[in-house]
Amino acid sequence: MEKIFKFKILWVLGFAMVFFAFQQCSGTSEQAVSEDLVNVKQEVLKTNADFRFRIQNLISLTQKKADAQTLQHSFDDLRKTYKKMEWAVEYFLPHSARFINGPALPEIEFAESIVLEPEGLQVLEELIYEYDQANTPEIIRNLKLLLSKSGTIDSQFSNITVNRAQVFDALRNEIFRISSLSVAGFDTPVSGKHLTEIPYAFEGVKTALRFLPKSESKKLKEIDAEIEKANAILKNNHDKNTFDFAAFISKNLNKISALMLDFRKEQNINKVEVTTALKSDAPSFYAKNAFDVNAFVPGENFKISSGKIALGKKLFNDPVLSKDNSRSCASCHIAEKAFTDGKEKSLSLEHNPLARNTPSLNYSAFQHGQFWDMRNSDLEGQSSEVITNRDEMHGDLDEIIVKINNNEAYRNVFKKIYKTEKIEKWQLQNVLASYVRSLATFSSNFDEFMRGNPNALTQNQKEGFNLFVGKANCASCHFIPLFNGTVPPTFTKTEQEVLGTAENAQNKKLSPDLGRGKFHETVASLQHSFKTPTLRNISKTAPYMHNGGYRTLQDVMNFYNKGGGKGLGLKVDNQTLSDAPLNLTKTEIEKIIDFMKSLDDR
Repeated sequence: MEKIFKFKILWVLGFAMVFFAFQQCSGTSEQAVSEDLVNVKQEVLKTNADFRFRIQNLISLTQKKADAQTLQHSFDDLRKTYKKMEWAVEYFLPHSARFINGPALPEIEFAESIVLEPEGLQVLEELIYEYDQANTPEIIRNLKLLLSKSGTIDSQFSNITVNRAQVFDALRNEIFRISSLSVAGFDTPVSGKHLTEIPYAFEGVKTALRFLPKSESKKLKEIDAEIEKANAILKNNHDKNTFDFAAFISKNLNKISALMLDFRKEQNINKVEVTTALKSDAPSFYAKNAFDVNAFVPGENFKISSGKIALGKKLFNDPVLSKDNSRSCASCHIAEKAFTDGKEKSLSLEHNPLARNTPSLNYSAFQHGQFWDMRNSDLEGQSSEVITNRDEMHGDLDEIIVKINNNEAYRNVFKKIYKTEKIEKWQLQNVLASYVRSLATFSSNFDEFMRGNPNALTQNQKEGFNLFVGKANCASCHFIPLFNGTVPPTFTKTEQEVLGTAENAQNKKLSPDLGRGKFHETVASLQHSFKTPTLRNISKTAPYMHNGGYRTLQDVMNFYNKGGGKGLGLKVDNQTLSDAPLNLTKTEIEKIIDFMKSLDDR
């Protein structure tokens, strides 16, 4: 059986932001006094009662030593029941959700260096779909933990107050969750039953939506009709190896998400006023200007502006930031190479190779972690670390600030933007970061296709995308639409993976680089782990991987096709990538590579 595992890092700030969204709305009378949507809550509690009953039934079957097929069938019904209330649990109770349906790998709370053992449906999926009667006590233990989480849903959901804006926001999020995680099989890595589960998630959305209209709703009928069309497609084919994901997402899921927005306008449902990565008025993941980079800035004063971008670009190309005025940021991040340098390893000021490959800056704004090892949480910290690194730019921020303050042209522009007499360090960091944040343009042929132009992709590229999402499982780590490790639909955390990357494409010896593990030596699961980078503009950023050891996309695909380092026979006990061969043919690999080229911005 195939296994694809992942880390889910707890980002406390991200969860705080989401929780804040439940409580905050615009200043209308509707939201000044929150509505208690009793019927919506009762529907969730009713589904949870069914969920609890099915857990108890599965405990009983396990205790009676039922055969594997019976257990699997019962477990499938349990998951489908959860899908009906997923929209509510994920939005209103995110802490519980990660232990109900999170990946079967440890949760890591970095601030306290605490490792929490995995539990929930994905742990049970592995135990039941790779059934061994000797694991009966472990199955029962995990089911009882799940029973406790069901009790938490009851107690917490009974006591919270919800209004129309929040419920709509949660339902809209679920459509986007279906459009990214669900279609990719993110939470069914062993059984591969994700396409059969989507209709149950739709059912939960449809049921809850019916409680929101205050007047006759034409749009609600249209949403129901589109969901039925989508369900008919899923009923006709739920084999990920042959499913047409390109058509399903572009023609069905994108239409449903757009109709959801129309429904909100029709029913005059207020927005939940909080800055999120996906803008509240975006009809789909692929609409122009759908994403807001301000969701990733460290504070209000750091928000992007055209003035900051222009000034940041000028400084990005100015060698004044280096100690001896010999190197600028642009020396190693070349625009034509998607802001990489085309070299295997970055070069020091003395032109000696450093430890890692120069990462692309394109779309780095949409990651909660910079550098391959994610050691900085934002682009402001990233810029200062590069400037002051003795091997890279060897600059001194205090000296640089003095030089820039002595430059009248720079001083005047900074004063205009920040309204201060003297330039401060954080302002320099912020303008550089603002320029980098502007580099995500979402202007590829793939984006054009998803915006409704069926001719923007070739037939080969469409088939390559279907393989990318389906048989090759790429989208379960490189999440659409950003194609990086930032998890949709809330985009509040970025994942890292352990691939078992070798020193080079000969795949004979494991790369000695510990990645994120260097900073967490006691956490075994983080050793040799690296951030999942974006695949947007990937054809321009060779060579590949953290060490630049893979010169072509063909090299990279061959590595994945064999099951990563572990599949190739390297010792990688904590590999998160499945070590099972993908069994992609040469033609299929070529199609996937052709699709990835469609991610290049124009």
